[in-house]
Amino acid sequence: KRSWTMTTAQLSTSTPNPEQHRAIHTTEAPLLIIAGPGSGKTFTLVERIYHLISDKGIPPEHLFVSTFTEKAAAELITRVSTKLDADNISVNLNEMYIGTFHSICLRILEENREHTRLKRNFTLLDQFDQQYFLYQRLSEYQALEDNEYILGNTRSQWRNAESLMKWVNKVSEESLDHNRLLDSDNNQIRALGRCYQQYQEHLESENCLDFSTIQVEALRLLDEHPALLDEIRQKIQYFLIDEYQDTNTIQERILFKLAAPTFNLCVVGDDDQGIYRFRGATIRNILEFPKEISQRYTGGPCQQIKLTTNYRSHPDIIEFYNNWMDSLDWTDEGRTYRFDKVIIPDVEQSFIDMPVVLKVAGERNAENWHRKVIAFLHDLKESGTLTDWNQVAFLFRSVRNPKVIALAEALEREGIPIYSPRSNIFFERLEIRLMIGALIFLFPQFPEVRQWRGDVQLHIWDYYDEECLTPFLLELEKPENRSLLTWCRKYAREHHTLTQPTDYAFTRLFYELLQFPLFSQYLGDATQGDTIDSRPARNLGIFSHLLNKYEHLHRITVLTPKNLDGHLRRLFNQFFSFLKEGGINEYEDASEYVPSGCVSFMTIHQSKGLEFPIVIVGSMDSTPRKQYTELDELLQQTYYSKQPFEPLEKTKSYDFWRLFYTAFSRAQNLLVLTCQESTSGRRVPTKYFKPIYEPLLSWQNDVFQPERLTLETIKDVNLKSVYSFTSHITVFEDCARQYKFYRELDFAPIRRSPILFGTLVHQTIEDIHKAVLRGEGHIVTDDKISHWFNANYTLLSNQERLYLAPGIQEAALNHVLGYAHRERDTWDRLRETEVAVSIVKDTYFLKGHVDLIRGDGDTLEIVDFKSEQKPDINGNKEQVIRYRRQLEVYAHIIEERTGHKISKMHLYYTGAKNSNPYVSFERDTRSIDRTMETFDEVVARIENRDFEIETRPDKLCVNCDMKAYCDAK
Repeated sequence: KRSWTMTTAQLSTSTPNPEQHRAIHTTEAPLLIIAGPGSGKTFTLVERIYHLISDKGIPPEHLFVSTFTEKAAAELITRVSTKLDADNISVNLNEMYIGTFHSICLRILEENREHTRLKRNFTLLDQFDQQYFLYQRLSEYQALEDNEYILGNTRSQWRNAESLMKWVNKVSEESLDHNRLLDSDNNQIRALGRCYQQYQEHLESENCLDFSTIQVEALRLLDEHPALLDEIRQKIQYFLIDEYQDTNTIQERILFKLAAPTFNLCVVGDDDQGIYRFRGATIRNILEFPKEISQRYTGGPCQQIKLTTNYRSHPDIIEFYNNWMDSLDWTDEGRTYRFDKVIIPDVEQSFIDMPVVLKVAGERNAENWHRKVIAFLHDLKESGTLTDWNQVAFLFRSVRNPKVIALAEALEREGIPIYSPRSNIFFERLEIRLMIGALIFLFPQFPEVRQWRGDVQLHIWDYYDEECLTPFLLELEKPENRSLLTWCRKYAREHHTLTQPTDYAFTRLFYELLQFPLFSQYLGDATQGDTIDSRPARNLGIFSHLLNKYEHLHRITVLTPKNLDGHLRRLFNQFFSFLKEGGINEYEDASEYVPSGCVSFMTIHQSKGLEFPIVIVGSMDSTPRKQYTELDELLQQTYYSKQPFEPLEKTKSYDFWRLFYTAFSRAQNLLVLTCQESTSGRRVPTKYFKPIYEPLLSWQNDVFQPERLTLETIKDVNLKSVYSFTSHITVFEDCARQYKFYRELDFAPIRRSPILFGTLVHQTIEDIHKAVLRGEGHIVTDDKISHWFNANYTLLSNQERLYLAPGIQEAALNHVLGYAHRERDTWDRLRETEVAVSIVKDTYFLKGHVDLIRGDGDTLEIVDFKSEQKPDINGNKEQVIRYRRQLEVYAHIIEERTGHKISKMHLYYTGAKNSNPYVSFERDTRSIDRTMETFDEVVARIENRDFEIETRPDKLCVNCDMKAYCDAK
């Protein structure tokens, strides 16, 4: 279990108030819940899910619960499961369709992949991957007519790719018909249509999917397969959509299609906190929900419930942000773009009678402002009211702003630690700069190679030379780093005059460097400490993924005299440069967003959904910003599926007010506005803040007495982690230290080639099973099996950049053919194939993946395929026992999940030729119980971060990436 901050509002009461009670029990037909700040929204959602499962008897797999983040989904599952366990209600919550809208759509696609354009083993692109994907193919877009409208006119190819990404995502998110775009008589619109068409062709040819296209494919699946849509509707019967104000057009279309005709659809959100327009969200989804539903649902009007009691904040804070929203005119030509509401405080709480909305002002210069902020914080600390720095959060429009960075540095110089994982300082961290410096040193030709033309000068070269290489050279001069110097000189000489291919690439050098104290100092007992202490180790883990990603994208496995110079240029001039320019976050603990001992520096967007005892809002120099272009106007007027909603010229003001409303409403006990005041040049605070800022008392006013404050503390809730036998227990039992690096610190392993053979055999056997279960056993011929096998090999080898020799391919195919020939007469016993199963345990989620379930009558058997020769059972007892334990875990999950008993468990060795390929086990209750007890014990060790080992497992060490590190240790 991982600790995670829980809000006071979530703990507000175990008894719902009247509005919450209605929201919990109004389960049939459409419902709109407007949930103001601190109104106990999560508490209400938990109770609503619990009511559906426990009181109405709705199976979890009939629920669709969409949350804004996977963290929020994990919290809901944990809290609902805890409540169900307390009432001895046994259900499998992991069957619920719960997660972000994207992840749920992805699950639907994966469950029905045969009805989509997607091939097996498709690659999912994150935002950086998508932009780099476009960058690599930019010349093809530049060849399109009028491309400059979409790519922009900058000299930076990376920025052009960013512009292209924005526009193709807009087409997807707004669910625009690209054929209409292509038929337009407007040059800009036609150019967008061409770019989008080209992009979709690239995605399909490379078997890739980005986050926006997930939804496009999901909607296409539902549109083109009415029978499948009916099946999904019969399965998913109740919908709960959180943060509905942050949904986009295509999400609304998918949702309305799935929820029809019953529309047991509950959407929850706060239009005043709709701050994600720049990501494609449209506020009209929530504001027009009752109207849209009335056009689709004939059973009556959409019910509406407002949760307006704030259990979080002092009444003065509530009054302050109510006034902020009321000061703006939300109407235009008779139409209102905000739900009428007034947030009220909890009347049952008692509050201190003292100003709790204040300002901390600096004058003349930044240094004066820094001193005032520091004095304010120390005053709070010395009063005894502030017991942990994590009770304070600074919120800004951007944490990359130079003024914000300077303030953070000033606080840290005064001994006030800052936690700002999204300030994009990853490349400023010492451990990362030293690693980059080491890689540069290992290739002495780099300064010459990087300058492909005499007049070229990249800004990042100064960073490499001054911030990376120079500090590394200074470290090499130290006596304690003499062995590192010797090692580096050896490789540098070899690389400088490379004449033969190496047997490694950049990632291998990275792992070799970890053996030396300069880097191993970050890895020792890092996982035993808190988030801050382990951050360098986790950042190095992130760096390993970056190198691994580069090598994957460029299909590089070794360095050769022919490719070395080109890869040095691409890695440093492009790949790292783009990452540094665009920003990459440091490690951020998914289970803890405010580690003890640190003041948080966050963007306002990042703080959404969180709360803090003390909130200090900066960015008082902000003004509303226009976020639309001429092309946006053209699209909205003619090509959107609906008529224009908010007047475009007013959206910047609406978004500005909503953004700072979100910031102000994060505060529980004390809200502070801060800035370096200026009356010359650009006035600070700006005219937008002046009416609310000027009346505020200074924190230095005698009326404010910090010792009288009562501050909330950051409360924790236990989030359950997910564990499986093969991915966690086996890895841990083999080598706890290996688990520490690959699972806990998330380093990216290099060696994966042995997996290809087994995956290929498994996937082709799965094709056989799926055909049989579809009633198409007659098509399972040798030719068809070969066709499936070759298709799987092509996709797998392209994705993994790994290849099998022809003889090895033939051996793998023979494994599959041998299985088909032996088992053809038993096809009627098949029940399910490649079954992902999971259950909720007391302290964790247990997951497994069963290759095959078969049986006769009411009996069930499970089969696990091993793509290897059948071993001598007596000579390989330890391996067979481990495999049996794996089967017993699967048996436990299936029995808990379905209530059916497993009669037998089988290992099937596909490599067996002239012998019985089975090793079978009868079900043994006591053995299963012992296996699960061991599972619980290992999970406890993992969660206690006990990764010590007494002896090294020599067989594993040979092929372990961390071998050099462990040898040195």
